[in-house]
Amino acid sequence: MKNGNGNIKEYYNNGKIKFEGEYLNGEKNGKGKEYDKKGNLLFEGKYLNNKKWNGKENEYGFYEYDKYCGGNPPYFTEYVPYLKFKVNLLNGKKNGFVKKYNSYGNLEFEGEYLNDAINGIGKEYYDDGRLKFEGEYLNGEKNGKGKEYNENGYLVFEGEYLNGIKKNI
Repeated sequence: MKNGNGNIKEYYNNGKIKFEGEYLNGEKNGKGKEYDKKGNLLFEGKYLNNKKWNGKENEYGFYEYDKYCGGNPPYFTEYVPYLKFKVNLLNGKKNGFVKKYNSYGNLEFEGEYLNDAINGIGKEYYDDGRLKFEGEYLNGEKNGKGKEYNENGYLVFEGEYLNGIKKNI
């Protein structure tokens, strides 16, 4: 979209909408939404110079025709959107407090990110929403103090992790 300005819609060759949002000097700048080739919403948020940018954004996944398009599904017979991430973006990367949802619509993870990796305190959850792990992360790995719970909610480990591995005490 060379030299495009204002609110613009882009379409796939099949006629389905690909992008709708604000352009400045031929680039995505401002609020916008991205869609897949079937018209399912994939991302809703802000852009700067054609890149997903700063702020609280939403990323979506979906099911379609007994097939989940991305991840481990329960099976549905029709298109069902679900919220995949509630995220803070900085320079197009996840930063700050992030919530990630599983395909059942339950919280899968919540915690701190830095440059697209989990860093700081975080919590992981089982598919049904029960707590699985809570503790410290560094560069996307469990590092530091943490607690692990089994599927029945019982504490099964409390101690130290190093690079994602439980330390023997």
